[in-house]
Amino acid sequence: MSSKTSIWLAFFLNLSYAIVEFVAGGIFGSSAVLADSVHDLGDAIAIGISALLETISNREEDRQYTLGYKRFSLLGAMLTALILLTGSVMVLLENIPRLLSPQPVNYQGMLYLGILAILINLLASLVVRKGQTKNEAILTLHFLEDILGWLAVILVACVLYVTDWYFLDPLLSLLISCFILWKAIPRFWSALKIFLDAVPEGIETSDLEKDLEALPNVNSVNQLSIWSMDGLENNAIVHICIKDWEQMMETKEVVRQCLEERGVQNITIEVDSSQSNHAQHRRKVRELE
Repeated sequence: MSSKTSIWLAFFLNLSYAIVEFVAGGIFGSSAVLADSVHDLGDAIAIGISALLETISNREEDRQYTLGYKRFSLLGAMLTALILLTGSVMVLLENIPRLLSPQPVNYQGMLYLGILAILINLLASLVVRKGQTKNEAILTLHFLEDILGWLAVILVACVLYVTDWYFLDPLLSLLISCFILWKAIPRFWSALKIFLDAVPEGIETSDLEKDLEALPNVNSVNQLSIWSMDGLENNAIVHICIKDWEQMMETKEVVRQCLEERGVQNITIEVDSSQSNHAQHRRKVRELE
């Protein structure tokens, strides 16, 4: 299943559940369920935006986007992560007062609704969890948040059958929100660095430059630029100065292999000869004289 198909399927699953939850909230007379249905509707809209951006990212490059549309997938991941972070912070702010002043909850209806919610979110998570894009990774974390939240609801409902420990509901919500923030912040930061054209994780440019300069016939590395459009494929522009111009093609192939071994797929190599550089330098000196 392609990335865009899996995300669209996850969107429709989430939207369908938001509608079911809204109806169930009305039947149970639970304002908490109704409020959560609004939250899930917002999540569905975020997933829909991600699905749209993922679809755009699969377009081929054209005259307007000569490097392709892959970065739209990264944009979708960042937007979803921002919504996830915002939602977690709002849950923290909402449940801190509830922890200090616990309120009774309608645990009987919530138990059955929680089971249904886990099944839907588990299915959506299975759909996107095998994906490799940053967008799918963030969505997997999003569904994990919902699964953990509803597991907490079921656990609280079971405990409240025999006790009146209503403080467990806000306490578990706080713990889950902290866990999601702990997971989401590094992923958002990783996506942001890629969006800002930082060197992809796992690649040390200083070590790579030394390895390139140690290759046969390479005199120096004048430029080494490495970036990624979507966090999956890495690109590089390399400008090297070689000793023997007659071995240019062999040297370029060795440089290409060196970069590919370090996870760079798309490579552009520019070559200068050290002899031609010295000749140009001598001409400039004569002109100045």
